Amino acid sequence: MLHLEQELRNNEYPGRGIVIGRSADGKSAVTAYFIMGRSSNSRNRVFVTEGEGIRTESFDPSKLEDPSLIIYSPVRVLGSRTIVTNGDQTDTVYEGMDKGLTFEQSLRSREFEPDAPNYTPRISGVMYVEGGEYSYEMSILKSNGGDPGCCIRNTFSYENPKAGEGRFLHTYLHDGNPLPSFEGEPKCVEVRGDIDCFTEMVWNALNQDNKVSLFVRFIDIETGKYETRIVNKNQ
Repeated sequence: MLHLEQELRNNEYPGRGIVIGRSADGKSAVTAYFIMGRSSNSRNRVFVTEGEGIRTESFDPSKLEDPSLIIYSPVRVLGSRTIVTNGDQTDTVYEGMDKGLTFEQSLRSREFEPDAPNYTPRISGVMYVEGGEYSYEMSILKSNGGDPGCCIRNTFSYENPKAGEGRFLHTYLHDGNPLPSFEGEPKCVEVRGDIDCFTEMVWNALNQDNKVSLFVRFIDIETGKYETRIVNKNQ
């Protein structure tokens, strides 16, 4: 098991990242989603609440350039399911699952982002919290080593996750030009502390220059009630 704080501190640019797991006391389903940016367009964003989820919004609308890949709803809630992604595939998963498709089936209509030469992976997760039971799934859709002619689709399922343990999936291995896509299975990381301690740890560990926004949610596995924290660099 890796230390999430060290993973973040040692990586200047993991891009966008999703953590899903279970709190150390075993009582809460936990998720975190963060965005980073190198360009002024990417950095000109904040998270705002939208219904039970969130959306990205330009901090200074006068500086907004291309909104196509940076303005979307990262988090939506469908009944007992919480969907977290790094793009507008949140809506694809929501609509697909609402029609009876599985998480994996819903994503069959999508590929990596069309932002050559990076071909940024689409990373997604869904948490199932109902009747005291908890499980989650994660997905990554990425190019074949930068070749857009092939889409690699990996889905990972985690049933009855252990207390204090989570999985961390991010878009890029590290900074670069072009940016290299994440490789392998989502990293097994420690989940420590209550929601405020966890939020503070993640935010402080992200690279000061590149971090933009952070969303954290703890969902009570027995009741389904949740607490949310949002941190924006732009205030």
